[in-house]
Amino acid sequence: MTPFIDFTGIIQEAWEAYDNSREIVRITDISAKVSTNHVYRITFRDKSIIIGKLSYFGKYEHFVEDHRIINSLSNNLPSPFENFLARSLMKGNRLFVHRHQSEIIDAWVVFYRPIKNKKRLPRRLNEEQIVKLGEQMALFHKACHKIRNTLPPSSKTLDVDIRHLLDIIQTAEGAFLHRLHIGEIIRQCNLFTENSHRLGAHEFDKMPVFVDWNIGNFSVTNHFKFFSRWDYDWFRMSSRIMDFYFMSRVCSDVGDRTVFTYNIGPLTEERFILFLKSYHAIFPLTEAEIRFLPEAYRFFLLNYVIKDGRYFFHEIFATKLQREVYELHFPALDKGFDAEPLLRALSL
Repeated sequence: MTPFIDFTGIIQEAWEAYDNSREIVRITDISAKVSTNHVYRITFRDKSIIIGKLSYFGKYEHFVEDHRIINSLSNNLPSPFENFLARSLMKGNRLFVHRHQSEIIDAWVVFYRPIKNKKRLPRRLNEEQIVKLGEQMALFHKACHKIRNTLPPSSKTLDVDIRHLLDIIQTAEGAFLHRLHIGEIIRQCNLFTENSHRLGAHEFDKMPVFVDWNIGNFSVTNHFKFFSRWDYDWFRMSSRIMDFYFMSRVCSDVGDRTVFTYNIGPLTEERFILFLKSYHAIFPLTEAEIRFLPEAYRFFLLNYVIKDGRYFFHEIFATKLQREVYELHFPALDKGFDAEPLLRALSL
């Protein structure tokens, strides 16, 4: 029987550690229903509101590290992105993170100032909107790239996460959970490592990337300019190419779907090429980066679906998505990714 965990009580405890002079009157769960993450709207006696996020997977040190980088990023981004990211609360001159440890759970809480949002992207973009999205992504990446050397250091790398997955399948629990696919996991990890080194991916500039650009994670103005961004679960310092698989999904002809799969198809669509051309005109890509696209996709499958899928998604979604990786997506990768149409379109 799964033990009861009083998440609301942990949020209350975290706020009292932050500022017990402000009385909470209501804590409302506003978490996404497909995810295991816990997000709460906290209402105070004076009717002001703060957002609390609770997490309990991965490493506490990585959670703190990521949020320190994001907070520095949000303060350092130049116009027009100076107010694009939700900011975490500070206590004194330090980011406030509350750690709750018990026999049942080790959980961490960070608080955000509420961020305004405007228009959500339509479920299916037209070509004009795809061009504008490419422009906005290029401008945002360019701004992040400009200030990348002003941010706190990050210990997470793609290789670290791949090694972590290989370590997991050597544990008793990991060997049991992945018992039917251990050989395939090892093969795919080796392919990622070999191909990444061959392409010189370790030489790519590292900058802030958010990876998950689901249309529920950001908003735009009436003129289709980036307005606000929240949800930092997959944040990392890495190659900008890590953001492109989700951009291809946003541009895809099928659009945003309630029932979805993480197939490679969107990376080969003409609509994604249109996005790339718009992006490339502002913040040029290299041939090696384009050839790295299938490896960024492979890493996404290995790290976010296979390794951490049961933490990011409720079990019913995680099981479905992981099964599709083995039955559909890895075989599609094995057939090879033809980068030539993308390279020709960008004159690379």
